[in-house]
Amino acid sequence: MELSACAKINLTLDILRKREDGYHDLQMVMQTVTLADVLTVSPAEGPEGRISSDLRYLPADGRNLAQVAAAAFREATGRGPQVDIIIQKRIPVCAGLAGGSADAAAVLRAMNELSGAGLSAGELAAIGEKVGSDVPYCVLGGTALAEGRGERLTPLPPLPKCHVVLCKPPFPISTPQLFSRVNVRKIVCRPDTPGVLAALEAGDLAGVARRLYNVFEDVLEPRRKSEIDAVKSELIDCGALGASMSGSGPTVFGLFDDEHAARSAFERLKENYQQVFRCETLD
Repeated sequence: MELSACAKINLTLDILRKREDGYHDLQMVMQTVTLADVLTVSPAEGPEGRISSDLRYLPADGRNLAQVAAAAFREATGRGPQVDIIIQKRIPVCAGLAGGSADAAAVLRAMNELSGAGLSAGELAAIGEKVGSDVPYCVLGGTALAEGRGERLTPLPPLPKCHVVLCKPPFPISTPQLFSRVNVRKIVCRPDTPGVLAALEAGDLAGVARRLYNVFEDVLEPRRKSEIDAVKSELIDCGALGASMSGSGPTVFGLFDDEHAARSAFERLKENYQQVFRCETLD
């Protein structure tokens, strides 16, 4: 089977509280985009499944979330073959776009089909929760409110279709370090989540774009924040209705209602950055 594994962006990201188990309760509005990895999943040729990709540095063993997802499916259902997985990476790695989680979700869909288990999307999402916090969302996709660690999902009216330009600056951001810098009691600026939900209900793209916000941006190291802000400004200057960092970054995205403006932003950013992508939102 050949499957697409679509990336996600965070229209909003808020951190509500730190839990007793050490995790944080989050509130995020998530959106699927058409930037996608391509996975080929087939019954294993040998006794053990194998995984490979076109990026040498990606784990090719049980550390890869795609392989973890296959094992989780077999454990949860008692069915499903050992599988060989080939991943063609298009989503940048460690970018705040849930690329690994999207691959895992695609494998769960493939295992469901190959095994004939006939599980619902909700049942697959429940298995995905054991694989990673973003996996349940990547199983369901679309526009959704994600709460808890990201596993509690509420479908939302779809974001009006628009063009998206993504740019990943050439530096990593450590998610654990970002969380360690967050003092929930001292967060002053938060996303207007109710306003975003109302704008989605009204089909108001500009209303959503005006309210894009990610609290992680406020705890970035100054030099990282400076570059993130520069990319956002570039997108806005090119006509984006709004721009924000996705997830724990460093990828920045802009929403455009005009394809020509999106193309111009893409070309402009390509002059200074290697990893720039143009895609669309996806229901």
